[in-house]
Amino acid sequence: MAVGIYTITSGLHDEDAVKHLSDEFLREIFPDGDFEFKGADFSDFGGDTLDLIYVRTGGAEGIFKSLLPDMLAKGIGRFYLLTSGKSNSLAASLEILSYLRQQGLGGEVLHGSVSYLRHRIEIISKASEARKALRGTRLGVVGQPSDWLISSHADAPSVMEKIGAKIVEVPMEELLKEIPSADGTPAPEEVPMANNVRKAYPGAVQIYNALKVLVERYRLDAFTLRCFDLLSTVGNTGCLALASFNSDGIPAACEGDVPALLSMMISQALTGCTGFQANPARIDVQEGKMLFAHCTIPFNMVSNWQYDTHFESGIGVGIHGEFPEGPVTVFKVSGKLDRWFVSEGELLYNQYEDNLCRTQIAIRIPSEDAAYFLTDPIGNHHIIIPGHHKQLIQEFLG
Repeated sequence: MAVGIYTITSGLHDEDAVKHLSDEFLREIFPDGDFEFKGADFSDFGGDTLDLIYVRTGGAEGIFKSLLPDMLAKGIGRFYLLTSGKSNSLAASLEILSYLRQQGLGGEVLHGSVSYLRHRIEIISKASEARKALRGTRLGVVGQPSDWLISSHADAPSVMEKIGAKIVEVPMEELLKEIPSADGTPAPEEVPMANNVRKAYPGAVQIYNALKVLVERYRLDAFTLRCFDLLSTVGNTGCLALASFNSDGIPAACEGDVPALLSMMISQALTGCTGFQANPARIDVQEGKMLFAHCTIPFNMVSNWQYDTHFESGIGVGIHGEFPEGPVTVFKVSGKLDRWFVSEGELLYNQYEDNLCRTQIAIRIPSEDAAYFLTDPIGNHHIIIPGHHKQLIQEFLG
């Protein structure tokens, strides 16, 4: 992480004494020295992954107020005030934060134990880094959202304003034109699969290679595919292709679901994993137990997998993956990025029933979070991410 440390200091305090205390304080927080000390020169403020304003003493409030117009001119609207427990640093920081709130600006005082400060700075840095990574990205919508996703559209101006990503419309006809000439490879002989799945495998690879052409042509960083149209047009499915793209770190969502794709893009930027897009299939609110299922899952998220047919159609190549048990996060943002749901839980077990989508995982989350799905859900698809990341996601979206 690239952290810049800027300082404001009252002229009433002895500089040598303040410097000694400051150096000691910063060494405790950054034992590896992984920060750049900028001092009182704010000309580069806003250029690092995270810029911290170290309020070194009391009486520095007026200095901050005089610097604020130039910082606002750079488009900065949230400020992190690092404080120690010495030289009235905290008191000045609270006054500054109160002033920021009065101006309708965001901010936070970073104060507490060394372990707390290290953790908080790490979280803020990761969220800031993710925001910068998403700026300028191009989000492809190959075909429109599936007809049944009546609430799963996105608002392009909001997406641009909130995360700086551009929505790019790609006609479904363009993909269908590319598929016949795309390369298709036979299924690996050593991999067991039913004969009808083996027969469909080369066509599933063709879909993947045709999508690669579109990703390059439109310079896409992520995309969502109206995949059910492939059933009637080419007699195959996009499940294998989407699993492959997600494994390669290119978020790829099913059914033209743009809010699901936005969630996967955020997950990728924050955690390095796109996550598993899945439908809630069963919910026990009292136990907080949920069953999620879908016919594709990133290969790099599962311990092993088998090729199967796509559930609803019984054709093509679907993925039955085994997701490692342990901590998970359930996450979804709305199409305007003004609402989100995030809950931490545990993956209890994997299962397989032939009347559900092929990858099936049972998760337990707090019962009050499970109730959200029955009272105020953000669509049906939600994203399952390995590990606990609630604090990180909230920091990014907050």
